[in-house]
Amino acid sequence: MSVWLPSAPCTPERCATPARPAAGPFRAALRLAAGVAAVLAGVALAPLTAPLAPAARHLLTRLWCRAVLRAFGVRVRVTGHPPPSGPLLVVANHVSWLDVPLVAAVLPGRMVAKREVRHWPLLGPLATLGGTLFLDRDRLRALPGAVRSLARTLAAGHRVVVFPEGSTWCGRAHGAFRPAAFQAALDAGAPVQPVRIAYRPLGPAAFVGDDPLGASLWRVAKAGRLTAEIRLLPQVRHGAHPDRRALARAARAAVAGTEVPRPADGANRLRPPLHRRDGSVPAAAGSASTPP
Repeated sequence: MSVWLPSAPCTPERCATPARPAAGPFRAALRLAAGVAAVLAGVALAPLTAPLAPAARHLLTRLWCRAVLRAFGVRVRVTGHPPPSGPLLVVANHVSWLDVPLVAAVLPGRMVAKREVRHWPLLGPLATLGGTLFLDRDRLRALPGAVRSLARTLAAGHRVVVFPEGSTWCGRAHGAFRPAAFQAALDAGAPVQPVRIAYRPLGPAAFVGDDPLGASLWRVAKAGRLTAEIRLLPQVRHGAHPDRRALARAARAAVAGTEVPRPADGANRLRPPLHRRDGSVPAAAGSASTPP
């Protein structure tokens, strides 16, 4: 892995252990089979939704993702109010592959993911059919084009979902938010929607380090009562922060539940676009992101 790519200190051995008695093998196998069946059913039926209006597709996406989560035995708890339709950069902390259907169940949009996700079993076809924007994190020179693509998607009125930590963390701590995707929001004049994700218990959901996808799927299926909590925080309006780095810090502070200083009244001039001077990566996921 390139030294400039983000990484978390979390490991499966330390962070991904169950925190309470797990379900029995038979029940876990039923959950796993039901979850896989729900994913495959959505992949098979997705082409039939192409002629539908965006609002109808979003509704079906939310229902499908909730069905996938429920099939895996995950209960969803939502706080806050979904924003109205329109261009929006949704940014969230990144704990698990479960983050993808969780966010899509509440705020469906174009996900951002590292290119390797395209070839993952189950999740790869799901991400492709869902219109995921795949990024090549190993090519720093590809970053400006990726930012322009995100900005065009936002400017066209779409919602884009990004995990700006750039890698999965176990949920006990948060990584810094990479500023690249925030430049796209600035260029497109789109507001930012911070989202905080948490799991109870935390251990089974964490998908970190070199954790195999199969092992994580089984761990989630074995979990006793797994609850996914998603909190929709107040939006950060366009122009509230002077540049992409300040915007990224403000969004990260909101998600982490900390405070950052407000910019001075006169500090309202934007920096030049990222594709001319920044080398940070956008929200490409680590072990679990279909989203960056």
